[in-house]
Amino acid sequence: MDRHITVGLDGFPESAAAARWAAREARLRDAALHLVHAEERSRPLGFPAAASGVRRGWADAILRELADDLRRAHPELEITTQSVDGPPAAALAAAATTADMLCMGSRGLSAVTGFVLGSVGMAVMHATERPVVLVRSGEDALPHETEQHTQRDVVVGVDISRPCDALLAFAFEEASRRACPLQVLHSWPAPLFYGYGSTYDPKVPAQINQSMAAGLDKALRPWRDRFPTVEVKARTPMGHAAQQLLDAGADAGLIVVGRRIRRSLLGAHIGSITHAVIHHATSPVAVVAHD
Repeated sequence: MDRHITVGLDGFPESAAAARWAAREARLRDAALHLVHAEERSRPLGFPAAASGVRRGWADAILRELADDLRRAHPELEITTQSVDGPPAAALAAAATTADMLCMGSRGLSAVTGFVLGSVGMAVMHATERPVVLVRSGEDALPHETEQHTQRDVVVGVDISRPCDALLAFAFEEASRRACPLQVLHSWPAPLFYGYGSTYDPKVPAQINQSMAAGLDKALRPWRDRFPTVEVKARTPMGHAAQQLLDAGADAGLIVVGRRIRRSLLGAHIGSITHAVIHHATSPVAVVAHD
């Protein structure tokens, strides 16, 4: 298959919203859309075979109905479907091996703001090095038209003390496709002595911020040159990085965060900042794996 976006479907509204978001994204990328439903239908000896057939029919109906709906909304879009019998996380990761990205739905809890990312979603992110985009059902309220998909900023959080080219490449390309502004944030924690009466010198935070801004500007310079039409809003706020990203991305079209690829089984696969953002953001979140 040529360039395409893979979407994992599970029958819940959030995955349908992810598919509609991915369809608009596929139009921007001139890519195809591949809808995948995966579940383990193989049963132990003695389990009624009819039950497995019912589940397969249900999965096929989900894929067919959503594909037909998306074809009506985007008649120029190439859409394929696939039903897989197997562990969902492994199947989705395999299906996304050659994709531009993998999109999945992420559930919110009633009045509680935020994602509830299940074990399958976490396992998929651990199993693939492709960008993973998590979408809430609220995105389904947007019109199908690509123009509505591109009006809001792209927001990316970076750590300039570490390599962040993969994150910046993804974020700049997204902003360029959408012709929208790109907000780049590098947050830094308050000095340990911040707010302790006479020991606090107000010049210190200002000096730190100036140094951070200079470092961020240096990191962005080659990307500004490569994408001269992208309007960049670079900020280096003091405070908790996750909260700064959540605040900046409250009305964003896409929040971009990173996760480091772990070659070892030891160590966390997803850092605390990314973990907080994917569980509490209301906007779509792209998780980009990088070294």
